[in-house]
Amino acid sequence: MTENPTPDGPPPGCPAHGGDGALRLAGLEYQQTPSQLYRSLRREHGAVAPVLLDGDIPAWLVLGYSELSYVTNHDELFARDCRRWNQWPNIPPDWPLMPFVGYQPSVLFTEGEEHQRRAGVITEALEGVDQFELARQCREIADGLIAAFAGSGEAELMSTYAHALPMIAVVQMCGMPHSGTDTERLVDDLRISLDAAEGDDPVAAYARVGERIAQLVKEKRERPGPDITSRMLLHPAGLTDEEIVQDLISVIAAAQQPTANWICNTLRLLLTDERFAINVSGGRLSVGEALNEVLWLDTPTQNFIGRWAVRDTQLGGRLIRAGDCVVLGIAAANTDPQIWPESHVGAENSAHLSFSNGEHRCPYPAPLLADVMARTAVETLLERLPDLVLAVEPEELTWRDSIWMRGLTALPVRFTPVVQ
Repeated sequence: MTENPTPDGPPPGCPAHGGDGALRLAGLEYQQTPSQLYRSLRREHGAVAPVLLDGDIPAWLVLGYSELSYVTNHDELFARDCRRWNQWPNIPPDWPLMPFVGYQPSVLFTEGEEHQRRAGVITEALEGVDQFELARQCREIADGLIAAFAGSGEAELMSTYAHALPMIAVVQMCGMPHSGTDTERLVDDLRISLDAAEGDDPVAAYARVGERIAQLVKEKRERPGPDITSRMLLHPAGLTDEEIVQDLISVIAAAQQPTANWICNTLRLLLTDERFAINVSGGRLSVGEALNEVLWLDTPTQNFIGRWAVRDTQLGGRLIRAGDCVVLGIAAANTDPQIWPESHVGAENSAHLSFSNGEHRCPYPAPLLADVMARTAVETLLERLPDLVLAVEPEELTWRDSIWMRGLTALPVRFTPVVQ
């Protein structure tokens, strides 16, 4: 990360004008330990820091817990419709973050009554998911995944378990077959669009996701079933097929990769932290605490883009201009020393911002469904493989190179082989 991005200075309208020293959020040297980045930014800039996105596009990163709560609870000042952005003249069509910010007729970008209408459809469709049945299905999925590697005595859990379980559960909830080439391509394209690696094309991947979901909606329009997609199609609000496609993409994307990272980050904590190690082998009591602590300290979604200022306003002592982009620094806010002065996270405290806040928070009961998937995944694995240990030293584990998502590249483990 460097200051003063180019010899010619930052782009027009950059919040770094005036010597604020905006820092790049692309190509981070702190990707393995972003907490260092957040502490550094907080020391230098306070609760709101000027930053530069890919291509040196200016934005504001909200680091403070109270400031982030304020942004998410004041839609009249910080709204979701990205068409307000004052930087669109500087954004190329193939910009890597376009899947995050390119306007779509999705619930993510709606406001006011339209947002309430669209979010209401999603909420009622999700409420139709029986949580006890979901837990049973997730246990079956977990058993099947574990059986595939239990006899070998070793496994890489990120790809074979943590990533796979919520993928299968989510596509089943939406009425898709949980296996097959189309489903596998959909999941890979979702990964690329949310967290692209070098050489990936996130814009093209997002387009392919839309095509596959459009096909699903067409199929369910003709043959509805007991699934989220069908409930959205049959809802009296009468959403169009295009609206349902866009909102389903939001639902699937929000459920799959963040939950996978939540599972894997929790397993890492249980296997590396001595506070939990004693209780891992049976330990239902420690699993809930670990899941909650991960949401505070290693939340799967580190940063979210974003909100756009409706008019000139003040935030954290900064002048935010109309049309400025505000990035929600969820991980930084969750670890704000103003709320944790002694760096201690209470095991029962769930006031984190990992599911956001305000009108655009994750719709109820999405956090509960994610908890069912993550908790069942972790508990089932520890019950089936009680002597599970890391196959490498904890310091050898590496995090994906992303400022947006927090997840391991791999979680290799060893255990006593289980004879099926």
